[in-house]
Amino acid sequence: MSMNIFRLCGDMSHVASIIVLLLRLRVAKNAQGISLRTHELFLLVFVTRYLDLFTTYYSLYNSLMKMLYIATTGYIVHMMRNVEPICGTYDKAQDSFLHLKFLVAPCAVLAFFTNLIGGFNLMEMLWVFSIYLEAVAILPQLVVLQRYGEVENLTGNYILLMGSYRALYILNWIWRSFTEPYYQHHYVVYICGLIQTGLYADFFYYYYLSKKSGGKFSLPTAG
Repeated sequence: MSMNIFRLCGDMSHVASIIVLLLRLRVAKNAQGISLRTHELFLLVFVTRYLDLFTTYYSLYNSLMKMLYIATTGYIVHMMRNVEPICGTYDKAQDSFLHLKFLVAPCAVLAFFTNLIGGFNLMEMLWVFSIYLEAVAILPQLVVLQRYGEVENLTGNYILLMGSYRALYILNWIWRSFTEPYYQHHYVVYICGLIQTGLYADFFYYYYLSKKSGGKFSLPTAG
């Protein structure tokens, strides 16, 4: 995959979001308002997408980024499950979105039938599954934030950086389509990227309003 300013900024935004979340957990030692289920989904996304670490070498940068995403997301899940006092502050009652039933299972079925169109290939199916799942993996986190209403600053910045990462990757795709004559278009990736960015739209709007007014960042609570 070729490098350009949009991809680089997208990657750095993704890395920054992880750093912010790790600071949120390690410094505050508090997981309130953070969805474990979203990060379990992201871990599944990275593990299924980056199986090519064992089969194909693209570049040192590419390999390091893949290992970083898997290792840091796994560490976040570990902290929220096992590390005191962090795990003791995790509110499982608020993080109750049925992610296996309503996200993982439908994405797996959709990936299976999508893969059948071009002939079944397990690695390709897992890659497509990761694309579908990443598009909706943030949903449990957004539900948790809506249930709490008020959003802590570092948590808000984490979500903002995650949304920025995906928006910048859309610009990366547009740039590559105009500058690379043999660029291979992946329309499933495009559609899922637009869906994923769209899920952040409401969050971006209320984040902007809170910064404009100088008040606390809050989302409308679920009625």
